[in-house]
Amino acid sequence: MNIQKRKTTLKKLYLFLSLIFITSIFLSGCEQQKAHKSADGKYETTELRYYSSPGAVSYPELAEDLGYLGPIKLKNVGIPPSGGPQEIQNVVTEDVDFGSAFNGAIIKLIAAKAPIKSVIGTYGIDKDSWVGLMVLDNSPIKNAKDLIGKKVALNTLGAHGEYMLKEYLQQNGLSKKEISSITLVPVPLGNIEMALRHKQVDAALFGGIFRDKAIQRGGIHPLVTDYDIFGNFTAGSYVMNKNFLKQNPNTSKKFIEGTAKAIEWAQTTPRDQVVDRFIKIVKKRDGANIDTSGINLWKSTGISGKGGLLKDKEFNIWIDQLVKSGTLKNEQLSPQDVYTNDYNPYKNQ
Repeated sequence: MNIQKRKTTLKKLYLFLSLIFITSIFLSGCEQQKAHKSADGKYETTELRYYSSPGAVSYPELAEDLGYLGPIKLKNVGIPPSGGPQEIQNVVTEDVDFGSAFNGAIIKLIAAKAPIKSVIGTYGIDKDSWVGLMVLDNSPIKNAKDLIGKKVALNTLGAHGEYMLKEYLQQNGLSKKEISSITLVPVPLGNIEMALRHKQVDAALFGGIFRDKAIQRGGIHPLVTDYDIFGNFTAGSYVMNKNFLKQNPNTSKKFIEGTAKAIEWAQTTPRDQVVDRFIKIVKKRDGANIDTSGINLWKSTGISGKGGLLKDKEFNIWIDQLVKSGTLKNEQLSPQDVYTNDYNPYKNQ
C-alpha cells in the first residue's frame, strides 16, 4: 500500500513539475516575442529569421542596408539547406520567416496543403541572367531528341533546372516515356562543369558564375537556355507562412514593401553601383576576406515585374506542366492560390 501511495505521489510530482516547465517555456516565448515588438507598437514583431548565402546578397538584405525596412531587423540563422525546396519547407515548419525557391517547387508544396504564399519575386530570366542546358562543343547532342536515354546533371531535383528541361522536352514533342528515359543526376554546382567535361554526364544545367567561367574556359556551349524558352520571366519567389502574414500584417507589409523597393533599386541603378553595394554588404556580413568574385559577375536581377511584382503566367506554365505529368489534377490550383501582390507597393503601377 505504501509503495502504491509513493508511486501516486511521485506521479503527481512529475505532472506538477512538467506543468511548471511547460508554463515557463510558454512565458519565456511570450517575453521573447514581446521584446521583438516595435517601441511604438506599430509592428507586431521586428525580427525576421532567414538564411544567408556566403558571397551573395538577397534583396531583403539589400533592403535592410538601404534603410527600407525601418525598425525591422533580419536575423541570419545560417546558410540555406540543400536547395530552395528544402528552404521553403522550413518556412512551413516556421524555422525561418521567409525563404526563396523556384515557383514550380512552391506550387507543389502548396498543392500538398502547405500554408505558404508567394509574396514577391526573387530571381528571374533575361538576356543577361539565364540558365543553360550545357553540352560539350564536340557533343553528338544537337536537339531535344538526342537527349533520349542520356544523363543530365543539375544542382537540385525538383527545382528550376528540372522544370526548365521538362518544358523544353515537352515543347519539342517528346513523350512521357522518352522524357522518363533521361536520367537526372544531382551534382553540386562546384563540380557540375567537371562532371560534364569528364563525360560523367552528357549535358548539364547551370548558370551564373559557373556558366560564365565554363564558357570562358571554352569547349562548352548551351544547347538551349531558359531565356530561349521563356523570354524575360520571373522564375522564383519569396514565400511566407500564412500564419505569419495573418499574425503580423503590418510587419509583413513593411518587409515586402521594403524588399520591393530594393528590387526596384537594383533594377534601375547602374550595374557598377549595385555590385559595389553588394560587395560592401557581403564584407560587412561575412568578413573582409570573403570571396566576392561571383558578385563581380552580377549582371541583372532577371526579375520581370517592377519591384518583384508577380504575374499569372509565371505560375500557370508550371501548373500546366504538373497537370500534364499527372502530379496535379486539372483545375486543382490557380495562380491566385499560390501568390499575392497585395503587399507590393507597385501593385497598381
